[in-house]
Amino acid sequence: MATSYLRGLLIAMSLGWIGIPVGSVGMAQEGSDIRGSGFSLFDMEAIVGYDEDKVKNDPVCDREKRPKILKVEPDIVKPGDRVVITGENFGTKECFRGISFSKASKAKVDYKYVDTSTLEATVPEATPTGMTFVVAITGAGSAQSKGVLITR
Repeated sequence: MATSYLRGLLIAMSLGWIGIPVGSVGMAQEGSDIRGSGFSLFDMEAIVGYDEDKVKNDPVCDREKRPKILKVEPDIVKPGDRVVITGENFGTKECFRGISFSKASKAKVDYKYVDTSTLEATVPEATPTGMTFVVAITGAGSAQSKGVLITR
């Protein structure tokens, strides 16, 4: 009995047949806009305004220029070795996201952003032997290199 009552109450509320005051907003007329009403359910003040200094200092990342890896040197390496990655459109240092190796995709890669066309990375110790690909990740997407051979 109680279950069917609650089910009916929920259906009536979802169809708008029953109005329920939310937080401190109270009942509003249909179609009205109450500033911050999205947070009233949690009894929190709405987020309004912005931090002018933060907006001024935020980097503007070009999401139109997709990255491209042209070369990885050397192309035969061991875990712990450093590789130099050259390419195009790696973006600014603030917009560059990271590097991964396909055979050790979850391993943290230590890398150095040199400029918009050059990166340096250390092959993670967790990288197994065999062919792998270097992946450069930017705000505009990712780029994959040709195969790199990992040896021991």
